[in-house]
Amino acid sequence: QVQLVESGGGLVQAGGSLRLSCSASGSIFSINFMGWYRQAPGKQRELVATITRGGSTNYADSVKGRFTISRDSAMNTVYLQMNSLKSEDTAVYYCLGNTIRDNYWGQGTQVTVSS
Repeated sequence: QVQLVESGGGLVQAGGSLRLSCSASGSIFSINFMGWYRQAPGKQRELVATITRGGSTNYADSVKGRFTISRDSAMNTVYLQMNSLKSEDTAVYYCLGNTIRDNYWGQGTQVTVSS
């Protein structure tokens, strides 16, 4: 079992920055990769970025060059640095932890970008 808790969401003006954090506990050793997804009202949940235990990263085209995902060496915490935020980035952001057995999700944190 893996437990994930997100923090760092909030209200920011367009062009501003926010940093999200996701703290993992439980069977951290079993995590293959972690990531961030987001879900805007009336839309499906979509990939934002992922990072593997080895440090390889993957980004949605819509956030490339603006968002950066990183992790600590033990995979205890994953971060999402979000710069140059746009109104279309407004969503609930969820942390994902992938293991061989299952995907685990956090409760989500709201990010609202005002134009």
